[in-house]
Amino acid sequence: MMNARTEAGDLLPRFSYSKSGPAGTGDKMRTAMRASQWMRALTLIAATVTPLSAHGQSTIGFDGRWTVNLSTDPTKPYEKQMEIKLGSDGSVSGSFYDSRILAGRWKNDRGRTCVSFRTTDGAGPYYTSACLRDGGVEGQTWAEHRSFLFNWNAKRAE
Repeated sequence: MMNARTEAGDLLPRFSYSKSGPAGTGDKMRTAMRASQWMRALTLIAATVTPLSAHGQSTIGFDGRWTVNLSTDPTKPYEKQMEIKLGSDGSVSGSFYDSRILAGRWKNDRGRTCVSFRTTDGAGPYYTSACLRDGGVEGQTWAEHRSFLFNWNAKRAE
């Protein structure tokens, strides 16, 4: 008869076995239970590692230099550089529109990776949010002190 119990601090349950039944049943049962314990351990490891891997993979797509298209007229290009560095703790650093990113956060959720950060021009704060999409970045910047909200796109800098 199998008696499963776990104790605090144990990663794997402990089992006791009975050799009742046909000859060899206990050995087969022990082998099956060991396999079951290993599967539980691997599942626990996978559940722990997968979120970290997903978090880590998302930084590969966003980190680096971007050329931001800020033009309001397609015939008059106006581009500025953005540099993004995503921290493993969820922080964002770098620069946007020639200003250092003062604070920011990033998250990979709902199938996309997005950032939100704050910069300043010295007169007031600029709040920017952006998400990766189809190899580029779609974003918007709000400056309350200048009464504007601006939508923009960015492509990987060459």
